[in-house]
Amino acid sequence: MKLYNSYTDKKEEFVPIKPGEVTIYSCGPTVYNDMHIGNVRPQVVFDVLRRFFIYKGYKVTYASNFTDVDDKIIKKANEEHTTIDVISKRYIESVKKDLDALSVNDYPILHPTCTENMDNIIDFILGLIEKGYAYEVDGDVYFRVKKLNEYGKLSNRNIDELEVGARIDKNDIKEDPLDFTLWKKKKEGEPYWESPWSEGRPGWHIECSAMIYDLFHGTIDIHCGGEDLKFPHHENEIAQSVALTGKPLANYWLHNGMINIENVKMSKSLGNFLYANDFIKEESGEVLRFFILNAHYRKPLNFNAEVIKAAKISLKRLKNSKQRLEELAENAKSGELNSDVKAETEKIRESFIDHMEDDLNTPDAFSDFFALSKFANSNIDDNSSKEDIAEVLKLYDEFSDVLGILKEDETDEIPVEIMELVKKREEARKNKDYKLSDEFRDELKKRGYILKDSKDKTVVERI
Repeated sequence: MKLYNSYTDKKEEFVPIKPGEVTIYSCGPTVYNDMHIGNVRPQVVFDVLRRFFIYKGYKVTYASNFTDVDDKIIKKANEEHTTIDVISKRYIESVKKDLDALSVNDYPILHPTCTENMDNIIDFILGLIEKGYAYEVDGDVYFRVKKLNEYGKLSNRNIDELEVGARIDKNDIKEDPLDFTLWKKKKEGEPYWESPWSEGRPGWHIECSAMIYDLFHGTIDIHCGGEDLKFPHHENEIAQSVALTGKPLANYWLHNGMINIENVKMSKSLGNFLYANDFIKEESGEVLRFFILNAHYRKPLNFNAEVIKAAKISLKRLKNSKQRLEELAENAKSGELNSDVKAETEKIRESFIDHMEDDLNTPDAFSDFFALSKFANSNIDDNSSKEDIAEVLKLYDEFSDVLGILKEDETDEIPVEIMELVKKREEARKNKDYKLSDEFRDELKKRGYILKDSKDKTVVERI
């Protein structure tokens, strides 16, 4: 498998630290509000990375943190006259609910938080001070950036250019304008923790380094997140961890591209800001997941009504194809597995694996999924054996497990009032009141639902 390593700026063969095992850490959200769809992209993309490693037989340990102490959380708590604990717990639950809807929580995830790791963070900072990489000034602690070689390599930043920018916002108490905060002394009205330096709280960057050190006790295989985190967050994580341990924080760094709305950068000030839970309520987590995975993770992704409509149509094609196979399987007879069916499914499987092993090429992997659907629609029919159908359905399930789609029960998505109209329409049909039956059908269509009648049942589908 080859992955594009942001640290070396090239695609590299993936070699795990321990054979058969993979350790992954993905930067999670700061929990001061609901997740927006930009927060969702890394959660979905790197969930698929995890799923594919599991598919290939690896034991995967996956962690994604919640930043639960931060200026934004403190501001929100003050506005609501409550505590940061109340705010962070509220939005952690909101995030977890979204992750459930997106099928990200199908496999176990470690969710460390900053507040739960305060002792680990303090110990980490003490270690940096002892090694001469950090220093304390009046209760604040800073990291000596220039003491570490190769600072700026991940983000391709030149140390001289960084220094010019840092002097614009010069802090006279620091030894150097580039030095960044590890611990900050509390201000009036702020929450705080006891430390050897002051009553205060950690800087943003230190928490991830301390959490990884505590959870994995050394270098991890993969560290990932949005490309906006390269600098300064991931750059500073690397600096802290290398300074303390003398070893790489991670062997591979993966970064996803950003999401734009109608080709414009998503921003609250522009009014084009979209929360994940609003989209999930309107459409579904599966549609959002499908939309995200239909672009390569490293490329920018543009959100608009047309691409969402296309995503819904494509998903429906796969669902209908699978449903047809399941219905055929109910009445199929046992027989020999057709060698052509076996050969074609194996060919499609190999293509899917090749694409996924090429830096997680999910768009082409979806092309393989649709190739499977096309083959099934053209070659599996009433004359196919149970074994033929089972062979094709097995591959549907494999692809579904890796990509995390076709997991939702359609009936669970249909509102109660819609199902009531369907029942009334069925009663009208039984009473041979076809005029009333058509009226109910038209009303359902106006509300965004169509009916498909067969000999045995009526299927309700969203348009």
